Amino acid sequence: MKVLLRAATVYNPQSEFHLQQQNILIENGTITYIGPDELEADKVITADGLSVSAGWVDMHAYAGEPGLEYKEDLESLAAAAAAGGFTQVLLLPNTEPVVQTKGAINFIKNRSHTLPVTLLPAAAVTVDAQGKDLTEMIDLHQSGAVAFTDGTHPLQGADVILKALQYLQPFNGLLMNRPEHTRLTESGQMHEGEASTRLGMKGIPSLAEEVTVTRDLQLLRYAGGKIHFSLISTAATIEAIRKAKAEGLQVTCDMASFQTAFTDETLEPFDTNYKVKPPFRSAADAAAIKEGLQDGTIDALVSAHMPQDVEAKKLEFDLAEFGITNLETAFAVANTTLELPLELLIEKFTTGPRRILGLPEARMAVGEAANLTIFAPNQTWTPEADKSKSRSHNSPFFGRELKGRVLGTIHSGQLVLNDSF
Repeated sequence: MKVLLRAATVYNPQSEFHLQQQNILIENGTITYIGPDELEADKVITADGLSVSAGWVDMHAYAGEPGLEYKEDLESLAAAAAAGGFTQVLLLPNTEPVVQTKGAINFIKNRSHTLPVTLLPAAAVTVDAQGKDLTEMIDLHQSGAVAFTDGTHPLQGADVILKALQYLQPFNGLLMNRPEHTRLTESGQMHEGEASTRLGMKGIPSLAEEVTVTRDLQLLRYAGGKIHFSLISTAATIEAIRKAKAEGLQVTCDMASFQTAFTDETLEPFDTNYKVKPPFRSAADAAAIKEGLQDGTIDALVSAHMPQDVEAKKLEFDLAEFGITNLETAFAVANTTLELPLELLIEKFTTGPRRILGLPEARMAVGEAANLTIFAPNQTWTPEADKSKSRSHNSPFFGRELKGRVLGTIHSGQLVLNDSF
């Protein structure tokens, strides 16, 4: 099949056509022409502001399969990811059972072969993600685990993190941790501040994130290796990571693309679709996040896709589960709220994640396999629950106008176009 992208602006620093408007022909999954000529094709894609980049990579998404398929199975996650412009997605290991065996890794890899999105398995650091005994990380790495994390269970023990850093070094493995001191966040519902006091909710203090980052960086200085912090949210965290990078430590971090969409003062009180962890923080934290993205302290943007069924969300706020669905809206939310130059925004979904995970760059050049995301950055649209590809619909963005539409993806020889295109 021949697919022509007509007059598409290229966002790919590895390509000689970066920031140029070109016609791009893809034949049977391979780029065969980039230039000004108008060529024949079976499918011609054209749109106002048509843009194309290397396929987007998400570093933080949750699928319930196996064990919790009613929240999200691998097929529905892949469909939502493709609709959101992602061609590769790192999966958290918190399924039932936990992803901690060769069989579990191979199950995810084999399922990827029939899906429009490559699923990248992350394996647990500790057995059953309980924070105690280390898993067989060398064997899991050899089986295809891309990174190691306990996912939704932040690592608490300094001894465990120290051993993991040392254990991973022989094969340059990546340790990922969501920084949260769980004893400080116990029963917390939203950011600790004036708004939480006014609403009578137990707060989640910034300190819980910041002391964990400080500790983990000290362990990194001692043990060596590399660490990645998932879903950072506070000004002090960003400053600590900024200093650590300047010091030469191998540290990277990401943030949820929706983290600055609301603050603790602007979220809808008691609406459980706004209940996320880390929580929506203060306006000062949001400003620090934008600065951290601009200066490169924050390496990547992620969906933080956490599907929850109706029974987990349609409850009193303090009983409801944390998390929102965001694979389909990750780019649009970031494009609408972060005020970043488009070139830099795309970098946070492409170059940044690939560098952190050790994935090869997707270069747009003749003869290269097409791993592409097709989008229109200035087009507006309104996400609707009944059109979502996800099995769960816990999102505060349904019914809100967003700027930036994904038109489709081309990956592994498959063209996926959004229904609305």
